Amino acid sequence: MKVESQSPRETGTPKSANGIRSSGPDAGFLIGTMDKPLPPSILKRRQRRRWLSVSGVVLFFGLVTGGLARLKPAVPVVDKSSIWIDTVARGEMLLQVRGSGTLEPREIRWIPTINAGVVENILVLPGAAVTPDTVLVELSDPELEQEAFETESQLKGAQADLANLQVQLDSQKLAQEAAVATAQADYLTARAESDTENQLGKAGLAAALTVKEANTKTDELAKLLKIEQEQLQLSAAAAKAQILSQEQKDSQLRGLLELQQRQVEGLKIRAGMAGVLQQLGDATTPLQVGQQLSAGAAVALVASQTRLKAAIQVAETEARDIQLDQPAEIDTHNGVIPGRVARIDPAVENGTVTVDVALEGTLPKGARPDLSVDGTIQLERLESVLHVGRPVEGPPKSAVELFKVVDNGAAAIKVPVELGRASVNEIEVLKGLNAGDRVILSDTSQWDSNSRVRLE
Repeated sequence: MKVESQSPRETGTPKSANGIRSSGPDAGFLIGTMDKPLPPSILKRRQRRRWLSVSGVVLFFGLVTGGLARLKPAVPVVDKSSIWIDTVARGEMLLQVRGSGTLEPREIRWIPTINAGVVENILVLPGAAVTPDTVLVELSDPELEQEAFETESQLKGAQADLANLQVQLDSQKLAQEAAVATAQADYLTARAESDTENQLGKAGLAAALTVKEANTKTDELAKLLKIEQEQLQLSAAAAKAQILSQEQKDSQLRGLLELQQRQVEGLKIRAGMAGVLQQLGDATTPLQVGQQLSAGAAVALVASQTRLKAAIQVAETEARDIQLDQPAEIDTHNGVIPGRVARIDPAVENGTVTVDVALEGTLPKGARPDLSVDGTIQLERLESVLHVGRPVEGPPKSAVELFKVVDNGAAAIKVPVELGRASVNEIEVLKGLNAGDRVILSDTSQWDSNSRVRLE
């Protein structure tokens, strides 16, 4: 039997019934499958292999996910130079509160008008130093000035009338005194004659009628002398009453003139005290030349430059422990002035309480009303307590978690801490820390999910 040779193309790859070549170890199987269905055993084996492959993949990803879930978060690394670390200490602690405010004058005076007038001239502007006699504003009131002039004229007339009356009364007095003197002389002459006639009558040398006439004349002249003397006394009393009446009129005119002169002088508005002119006119209407002012209107505000106080705004929650006469320090940013609490405003405004501090030290240069200052008030002195600087997150009398430095400064761990009373820069430690412990006081909110950080 003769065997014919085949070419490599013909023998290399078998073809299926539809003419498609199949290669590989399963080529015959594939060719067969095209001709007839697969046995059930083969199908089951293939399905098992698929399920095993899928299960392996699912198991692999499950193991990877579980492993990642069990991994702890990486420890954050913190630069020491970027945080604030303080050491817990035991000792004295000053409870203080702080606030900001301004310097205010302790003595303020509003200068009013004495009477109505028109602003004629403004001589001093706000901000200038003044003395009690400094004229700030000049007013004018023609009617008042005319009244003063007329009163002065009336006073001069009254003074002239008084002088004239004095002359007249003095002349009347002299005339009356002369009449008294004449009557007295006549009486004395008549009495001498009467005595002579009586003696002659007793000696029988004078007639009885002559003696009687002499005695009668003497009696009449005595009565006349008495009348003249009484007239002199009455004229003196009348003169005194006339003078008193004229003097009273003169005094009334003088008083009226003085009042009007004071009113005229009051048209010159003076400072009345040493200090600084703060304001001209009221807060809503600045003073202007030509402005009509009524009597008693506010013209200027003068404040003392040397007697100042500090008005400090303290948070309502911190002001509850402030008491009168507590020591305080006022920082003017050019020096610190000691003082004491002088007044606590009972009202609360915008969550703050105004506390007035009376300054006791010498004012530094540049201290003036409305200067911004910072004030620190000492509430209490605590002896032998644990204290540390105030953390960013740690209100008074609260429980917080702070990072305590460990491993010789290489790391910090989160520890629970109970805080007590707080001061401006310090806070009392009740539990959780000991003297010598170092804690981070900066904001650590970014590490809330971490119990440990590494410090570098």
